[in-house]
Amino acid sequence: MATAAEQAARSTRTVQLVSFTVGNEEYGVDIMAVREIRAWSETTPLPNTPEVVRGVINMRGAIVPIFDLRARFGMPRTEPTKYNVVIIVSVSSRIVGILVDAVSDIITINEDEIRPMPDMEQVSGLGFMEGLITVGDRMVGLIGLERMFSGRMLEAADSTGKPLLTGPSEAAA
Repeated sequence: MATAAEQAARSTRTVQLVSFTVGNEEYGVDIMAVREIRAWSETTPLPNTPEVVRGVINMRGAIVPIFDLRARFGMPRTEPTKYNVVIIVSVSSRIVGILVDAVSDIITINEDEIRPMPDMEQVSGLGFMEGLITVGDRMVGLIGLERMFSGRMLEAADSTGKPLLTGPSEAAA
């Protein structure tokens, strides 16, 4: 059980999120995981990968897999336009990109403003959601990147079975 001091410290701790849209919904990820926000550019497709894997890009010498969040959320795969954005994030010491419709905002909240997900055992596929926050009149779903990108999901992006490179220094090894 948390002490009063721990609860007070938690309620004053702030969290910054990068919010973005996928379809008509808004989501957010911890800004500390975000490495870069880039305009959409074509990816190199990989054979035998799930629909959610768009392909890979070469980002300053690093091979970065790009995941389509529409497909991950069970929607039709994104038909990218110049308005789509790729958010480059760090997940389990790997760098990956997530294809989203648009980046909305940077949101600063107190940690105690994060509400738990409703108990919806009958709905599968929500295990990556860490909670919900209310910002004005809109609801933003907080995505847990570590939960969303399990080791199996990251491995699916690499059709060779070798680990994905996270930087140019690893390419030389």
